[in-house]
Amino acid sequence: MKLFDRVKTCVVAASLVAACGQAVYAQQTHSNASGSIKVVASTVPENGDVNPYGIVTVPRSTGSLVEGNLLISNFNNSANLQGTGTTIVQTTPDGVVSLFAQIDAHKLPGPCPGGVGLTTALWVLRSGWVIVGSLPTTDGTSATARAGCLLVLDSKGSVVETFFGSLINGPWDMTAFDAGSSADLFVTNVLNGTVGAGGKVVHGGTVTRLTLTGLNGKKPELQAITVIGSGFSERTDPAALVIGPTGLGLSPGADLLYVADSLNNRITAIPDPVFRDTSAGTGATVTQGGSLNDPLGLTVARDGVILTVNGNNGFLVATTPNGDQVFKKLLDSSGTPPGSGALFGLVPVPGHGLYYVDDATNTLNLFQ
Repeated sequence: MKLFDRVKTCVVAASLVAACGQAVYAQQTHSNASGSIKVVASTVPENGDVNPYGIVTVPRSTGSLVEGNLLISNFNNSANLQGTGTTIVQTTPDGVVSLFAQIDAHKLPGPCPGGVGLTTALWVLRSGWVIVGSLPTTDGTSATARAGCLLVLDSKGSVVETFFGSLINGPWDMTAFDAGSSADLFVTNVLNGTVGAGGKVVHGGTVTRLTLTGLNGKKPELQAITVIGSGFSERTDPAALVIGPTGLGLSPGADLLYVADSLNNRITAIPDPVFRDTSAGTGATVTQGGSLNDPLGLTVARDGVILTVNGNNGFLVATTPNGDQVFKKLLDSSGTPPGSGALFGLVPVPGHGLYYVDDATNTLNLFQ
């Protein structure tokens, strides 16, 4: 039975709701009447950083990290300049917010070309290490955007090392395959020739895999960086800073890596992401067009449903692994046009709904 057929079966038999998990929530929320949006908390810390981008669930309690809480990264500073945000906040499910980290670009333990501007690339490993991407600017414009780096923080919020170099160029989003003592990070990069093109579309966007070991030691060891996806469309943008491959998510069996190919309004899939040693190009198209409209954030529910949020109109779109767009739901109606540029990071809550950050309101929201 295909996943889409299983979703329909669950809707017909209400008694199967619990067993069908996230697939049911996807189908149920097709109608406006069955879904509600709750503001959980403001994501603005004391220093005034705004524009929440990345969001990830803490898998285990260690140090200052509490299992089940959410970490959220801010891309803008208090003056609303893109690529200048330096903070990560930790939020409980019921909305109690604390500062997890405030990163000083002048006190880093290693290079991060351009400084600090925290992106959607945010992850917490089970070993307690937090990794966040930086795509910095000096004045909030794409003309001053620099390559940045990946910052590695310990469980108390201190930066212990940086990953940088020619294959890390504007890290934009991230997911991970976590094996405990080792892990593979998958990162989209959006600055390969982008700034020099002056707003024209170039096809230099990449997906890199960073293999980390020694995660139970003093700090992670970077064993290899491999380009597993390439040729993605990207360009600078006066409002969004840069547009290129964004959200990433692994299928439940980790045999596919889904990529939100924003400029081409599609979701693609890179096969064998954990073990491949060559680029798959842009991968195979899973779905294109339809309800997709500049897909940015992406996550995958436990049963394989692919969830994306649109950068141009504020809609959440659910797609089955075989490419059927099951439903769409408006998550943000602010701005002109409604929802434009408001949505980035999102994480599913098993049996409960979906957490997402809203840039237009600088809030963490729950859709259920």
